[in-house]
Amino acid sequence: MTDTPHDYAEYDEGRHVNYWRLDPALRAEARRVYPESEFSWAASRLDEFGELVGGTIADNADVIDDNGPELHPYDEYGAVSNDVEYHPAQHENERLTYESGIVADAFDPPSERKEPLGLAHTLTMQLLLSYADAGFVCPVSMTAGAALVLRNHDDGFLDDYFEGLTSRSSESVIEGAMFLTEEQGGSDVGAIETTAEQVAGRTYELTGEKWFCSNIDAEGTLTLARRADAPEGTAGLSLFLVPHRTRDGALNDQLYRRLKDKLGTISVPTGEVEFRGAEAYLVGEPEQGFRYMTTMLNWERVTNAVGAVGIMGRALLESKIKAANREAFGNPVQEYPLMKRDLFDMAVDYEAALAFAMEAGKWLDRYERDHDDEKAYQLMRTLTPIAKLRTARMSVDTASYAMEIQGGNGYVSDFVTHRLFRDAQVLPIWEGTSNILSLDLLRTLGREATHEALLPYVESLLLSADHPVLDPLVASVSEEFESLQHALVSLANADDEYAQHEAKTLANYVFDVVTASLLVANAQRELDASNDARKAVVAEWFVEQTLLDAPGRGIADGDALPLAYFDAVVRHAPLTPEELTEAETKSG
Repeated sequence: MTDTPHDYAEYDEGRHVNYWRLDPALRAEARRVYPESEFSWAASRLDEFGELVGGTIADNADVIDDNGPELHPYDEYGAVSNDVEYHPAQHENERLTYESGIVADAFDPPSERKEPLGLAHTLTMQLLLSYADAGFVCPVSMTAGAALVLRNHDDGFLDDYFEGLTSRSSESVIEGAMFLTEEQGGSDVGAIETTAEQVAGRTYELTGEKWFCSNIDAEGTLTLARRADAPEGTAGLSLFLVPHRTRDGALNDQLYRRLKDKLGTISVPTGEVEFRGAEAYLVGEPEQGFRYMTTMLNWERVTNAVGAVGIMGRALLESKIKAANREAFGNPVQEYPLMKRDLFDMAVDYEAALAFAMEAGKWLDRYERDHDDEKAYQLMRTLTPIAKLRTARMSVDTASYAMEIQGGNGYVSDFVTHRLFRDAQVLPIWEGTSNILSLDLLRTLGREATHEALLPYVESLLLSADHPVLDPLVASVSEEFESLQHALVSLANADDEYAQHEAKTLANYVFDVVTASLLVANAQRELDASNDARKAVVAEWFVEQTLLDAPGRGIADGDALPLAYFDAVVRHAPLTPEELTEAETKSG
């Protein structure tokens, strides 16, 4: 790790590299959101994992994408077998990943520590894993999510499953899953028709169909069903753990009908499940299932966001390498103004998405450490749906443009950008579409008054930035922050139909203002730590592109930050405040 600019021309492609070492922005964000004692322990492990993901796991991911799982619902005698066949490369990636502690470290103290790490550690490792295989991050994330639900809501009845979900041994680890979607009701969870009939104590039999089940053969699957005489809607749902095999070792009474022929995320088998009296175990108290499941849903939305950021990071890396190596008209294409601007835009988008996603993860982590922390809860509830909504769309756009930078090669399956784009496209769909997330934001602002934490939080970020070079930025963001507050008041007083009409615009507006504030605060932190103004340029460009409405779209103002600071932002060269001020003076 060095302070000199990265020379991306020394790489042929974005594999056989250490993703942790090649991503100074991620290292800075991890240092910011981890408790200091945890980051000092975790940094070397993240370095090891970055090397592992950039090598063996990335190589395997390419093989798996061409050799995805195959379902054998019946054996040679016609009996239900529910056998999912995986390529050996998938088994190797699972072994390497789980043994690295990606889930276990957050629930069981790793070596040399008396306490587990926070969930920020799992999120950071998942982000790195997304550089190689965002599809595989899905089962990893659901394994952690199922463990989190059991830790929070089970009373010990399912300890054997909790221990399997949090094991760091490839021999004993089991994976988690979350089966929510039914054909008649995707986002309308209250329309679930699966029924639960009590057999004895907390053991039930489930009957019904689940339509979009990722990690279909997991041993720790959580699902919602309705007991006899339970109320309609979400209030009547209970949460159950449905294993692939029952506790006595028998194949559970369910049928995996088929795997979906998906556009991407080939590494995770997604299919249709028919419960035929499947054995299931009640989690916690009955008719509390939807509340319990929100624990996992919030987690999955944050992991969806960091997965999107990982795809953006890999797409950006591939683009930097290609632009440094591809020559056109006698020069590497990275030397031409339009490509400088493109890479600059992608880098700033990446750091914006990274900052917001990690911030959402920080507050989720803090809330899961202390459920009495009302501020952490309110910020987690506010930032989580926005993080998932915006980063998912940004990952699709970034992956798409990365294909364009590769040229025709980017559109064929021999090159990783083809897979990055296919994998990214599911992210706006998983764990709630943009419309559902926008409505969730409205609910949390209205019913839970989460603006009471959001507004002072943004104000504190802006107040933390007091370096003179940041003064114009702070003034611009503060003015927009005032406008955001006015928008919040207006929607609070509007009728429900109009509020829903504006919900997505509001979600994007909150993202822009909060991200601008985060980037300004990050710029101050880097100035304090190393007198480096690089992040000030990142913040300035983000603000110019999202919050400021320049006349004539800025074409006539002579402002060209990508030309002046390409090496600083794209190649991570240091930049002193004096150099920044001098350049701003000349351009003005």
